[in-house]
Amino acid sequence: MAEHEHGTMDIRDHERTFAGFVNFVKWGFIVVFAILIFLALANA
Repeated sequence: MAEHEHGTMDIRDHERTFAGFVNFVKWGFIVVFAILIFLALANA
């Protein structure tokens, strides 16, 4: 098994994936919040 030095792993793909996940959650929350506002106003 190959030996790895601590802190040498390339994590750019991980960071890009996590940034995409955070962006998806942010926009998902905004869409759900907008739908709830619209429903509240439409039924008022």
